[in-house]
Amino acid sequence: MEKIYAPWRMEFIKGEKQAGCVFCKDSARCHDLVLYEGKSAFVMMNRYPYNSGHLMIVPFRHICEMEDLLPEEKREVFDLLDESIKILKEAMSPEGFNVGINLGKAAGAGIVDHMHVHIVPRWSGDTNFITTVGDIRVVPEDIHKTCELLIPYFKKYRPEV
Repeated sequence: MEKIYAPWRMEFIKGEKQAGCVFCKDSARCHDLVLYEGKSAFVMMNRYPYNSGHLMIVPFRHICEMEDLLPEEKREVFDLLDESIKILKEAMSPEGFNVGINLGKAAGAGIVDHMHVHIVPRWSGDTNFITTVGDIRVVPEDIHKTCELLIPYFKKYRPEV
């Protein structure tokens, strides 16, 4: 069996955690990495990205299970997923995507009590030897530059921003 290591994640795993839910705090939604706020969910850049353009869609309500989403919340989360992928395709031209929802600690949820959807744009060759031998994760663009790139697209697709 092949083993894949991600040693750069240890800083996040062992790092000091803020009290309370980072997604429920007003500071999370008012932060400079938020791209769009809807009626029941928001889209933001992942502060600890796996790749450039790594987004998260987060319901406003503090819930941890899919079945706890109200129908209108579920609709908005998945509409935002669809639109976010369209925006990333137009803005960044990725060759594919990883989309995931980690439900529960055993599933790898870093923030267990507040569900969120990850969208990770992918390109052929976006990972290489440096990740495994150099104990370094290369994200080729500054997260704030990517945020600046994407905001106009969200305003275009979601003009109520």
